[in-house]
Amino acid sequence: MTYAKRLQALMFGLAVTAAGLPALAVAQVQGRPIENQLNLQMPVTRIADEINTLHTWMMVVCLVIFVAVFGVMFYSVFKHRRSQGHKAATFHESTAVEIAWTVVPFLIVIGMALPATKTVVAMKDTSNADLTIKVTGMQWKWGYDYLKGEGEGISFLSNLSTPRSQVGSPGVAPTEARNENYLLEVDNEVVVPVNKKVRLVLTANDVIHAWTIPAFGVKQDAIPGFVRDTWFKAEKIGTYRGNCVELCGKEHAFMPIVVRVVSDADYSAWVAGKQKEMAALADDPTKVWTIDELKTKGETVYNTNCIACHQANGKGVPGAFAPLDGSALVLGPKAPQIDVLLNGQKSGKYPSEMPAWKQLSDSDIAAVITYTRNSWSNKAAENIVQPAEVLAARK
Repeated sequence: MTYAKRLQALMFGLAVTAAGLPALAVAQVQGRPIENQLNLQMPVTRIADEINTLHTWMMVVCLVIFVAVFGVMFYSVFKHRRSQGHKAATFHESTAVEIAWTVVPFLIVIGMALPATKTVVAMKDTSNADLTIKVTGMQWKWGYDYLKGEGEGISFLSNLSTPRSQVGSPGVAPTEARNENYLLEVDNEVVVPVNKKVRLVLTANDVIHAWTIPAFGVKQDAIPGFVRDTWFKAEKIGTYRGNCVELCGKEHAFMPIVVRVVSDADYSAWVAGKQKEMAALADDPTKVWTIDELKTKGETVYNTNCIACHQANGKGVPGAFAPLDGSALVLGPKAPQIDVLLNGQKSGKYPSEMPAWKQLSDSDIAAVITYTRNSWSNKAAENIVQPAEVLAARK
């Protein structure tokens, strides 16, 4: 294992050299892919370190086998060629050779399996966690709920924050230069304290997603109707980035994961700030909003949560996602539309289910419904929804 660690360090050094980055620059880009990277990301958890070591060890074993097998083969071909007068051997079998090629592979497999099994068992041990976070995958964003530990009760959605002007679209070039964290940045980061065991409980509300942070050595599928769990314990303060790595639909490339690891004091400060922010966002449901206030707020909610499926023009995606422009649901009575936002819908007309959006506040749901009923060509008779109506529908 000592030699494996040395080879791992050598390979990382080659990766840095190939990328043209000085050693001091590595810390600045830690936690995300490095241009021209030749090896795995530098680990910041014990499990990730063991995975990297195992990866290097397996590569060493494979390299030794490759060199030995092909070395013997090429030596035999070169030294025993017919032009040198050699003739093919006539022996039929050799008990010693058969025993050797049975025992040696068995010992190699055992030597590889023992350390790997130890790491896999450790990866599954989610007991005694300091913090428990529920992660919900959805098309195409992540939802986070802090269930246990400091910060219990905090809940938020995490969306891609890279502007669409940097992304472009099919046939349309981007209009802005792409930054170094292109498609790896979000509006709400997951924040956790350093050197604390964090348990993740994962599920999904539509299709299969997968939550992955390479620097943590974590990859876990989020499956609708199932609860899976994993854990990590980051040992270094910093920002670490990953992606959904399960093909989940047309916006699969646009649901990154960002985890910010901070000191205990900074984490406590973040919790206090987040709780104040959530309290401020919890609008008084008895407040009566004007239609202009709801439309303005609703446009923001729509652009954050709905535009990926239903499009900016409300036309949806033919054969995939329902249009809202001219929709009978949007133009009809408002109660059914409120019910769809709160509870979701599987109409059978489209392959993807409309997920429930209960995690949005009453005012957010009221605003986005009002926005859709007064946008594009829509002119619904019941054209305004108040937060109190959404609150009543929740009960």
